[in-house]
Amino acid sequence: MAIRVGDFIRLSYTGRVDGRVFDTTDEGIARDADILNPEASYGPVTIRVGSHHVILGLDEALEGKEIGEEGDVEVPPAKAFGAHDPAHVEAFNKNSFQEKPKKGVSIKVPEKGEGMVVDIIGTRVLIDFNHPLAGKTLNYTFRIEGTVEGAEEQMKGLINLYAGRDMDVSLDDGVLTLHLPPGITYDRRWLMWRSRVIHEGFEHIPGINEITLVETFKRPEKGESEASEE
Repeated sequence: MAIRVGDFIRLSYTGRVDGRVFDTTDEGIARDADILNPEASYGPVTIRVGSHHVILGLDEALEGKEIGEEGDVEVPPAKAFGAHDPAHVEAFNKNSFQEKPKKGVSIKVPEKGEGMVVDIIGTRVLIDFNHPLAGKTLNYTFRIEGTVEGAEEQMKGLINLYAGRDMDVSLDDGVLTLHLPPGITYDRRWLMWRSRVIHEGFEHIPGINEITLVETFKRPEKGESEASEE
């Protein structure tokens, strides 16, 4: 069965630029490329085709492919991170920074965001606020591992995609309940993407009329309570 826009699928992929791996769902490849993130969850990701859950050029390449199919796609800047805009390279006085800027190091500038120090000329620091991959042609290899069916599994996929968490989900008579794990209120990534997950749940997953978030606390056993106090 050919993949169509709107299908939820499990996707494995590796992105390269100039032969160098910059993103992958494969832990081994990430380790070999020295980009392993110990806090990341590796393995196939659940995405909805056509929702730009992956880079546009890769997203478009998935339509019409078959389950189990592997592919290779070259993605031009226009369908990746855009062209490199010289207007986003600005000069600042070196003395305006608390720490001494170093060429090739990212730095945050108030009201501008984060950029890369590309050159230091006398007392002037040139900072590039373009995306690091702006203007680059990317190459992706991918494999479509399977489809994701059912509202519960699709919602789990969205939660993991945006928040990087596995969460218990149940659906009963149109009411989808997210069973929040302890400590979730301190998870900045979840707080940032929670509204997006809920929005896409309503927009893209049929059968959901209401979404409820449930946080449950159980009384700790006496031994557990004493241990936590110590």
